[in-house]
Amino acid sequence: MTSGPGLEPCLWQGINFAKEIAQKYKKPLIPVNHIEAHILANLIEGSPTSFNLPAVALVVSGGHTQLILVKKIGQYKLIGETRDDAAGECFDKAARILGLSYPGGPIIAAEAAKYKISPYGRSPEGRQTTSYKLQLPRPMMYTKDYDFSFSGLKTAVLYRVKQGNYDKIEMCREIQQSIIDVLIHKTIKAAKDFRVKSIILGGGVAANEELRRQFYLNLKSKILNLNFLVPPKNLCTDNAAMVAVTAYFHRTEKVKNIKADANLRI
Repeated sequence: MTSGPGLEPCLWQGINFAKEIAQKYKKPLIPVNHIEAHILANLIEGSPTSFNLPAVALVVSGGHTQLILVKKIGQYKLIGETRDDAAGECFDKAARILGLSYPGGPIIAAEAAKYKISPYGRSPEGRQTTSYKLQLPRPMMYTKDYDFSFSGLKTAVLYRVKQGNYDKIEMCREIQQSIIDVLIHKTIKAAKDFRVKSIILGGGVAANEELRRQFYLNLKSKILNLNFLVPPKNLCTDNAAMVAVTAYFHRTEKVKNIKADANLRI
């Protein structure tokens, strides 16, 4: 059962329901950290040996963008996080600015995928595609720390839209690429600095096909001998399986007072 982080009313609803079920069937109730569950979602179809620790985990979703040093299962150190908007939140807000539906990540990805380069230098719709001109900022990409910031990107999208004369598909492509560039650069920097053996992805944004593809390409092009783990897409978003596998690794722990913690840290 998830005890945090998250919206406290939602957490309490789940906790109270889980308490009733546990009491009815006389089963132990194990509180789970939501962030850890996103990391351990990689074990649902694998084994603990596949982690090849230590590792750097990027947990990226609508509410969280964090870099976590995974020393071993159950032993973590938060080394970086967003100072304002999470990556998924930026996708959602940018989509709203563009008049697109919620959730923003999948719809922006779908629009960005339409941006194709043809042999004739134009897309099927007639857009010039060989000279890519629209450029948005990559916030905090080259800072020495491992933190993120995506509010500036959202603001840049708003200003560009207010100026008018932009192509929506091109804009979606650049929003997505800006977020991807920052996430990959920061994660690989952390992996190098901490000399880890693996990079682990988790969270709803990890289902983004372009993010996954470019992570693979970057690790290959930089000849980095790192194990790269990312869950199947259906296990990136919140799901019961990731909570269950995390509970398994905490099954011997004794917790007397289970309560919701909206700001629970890993």
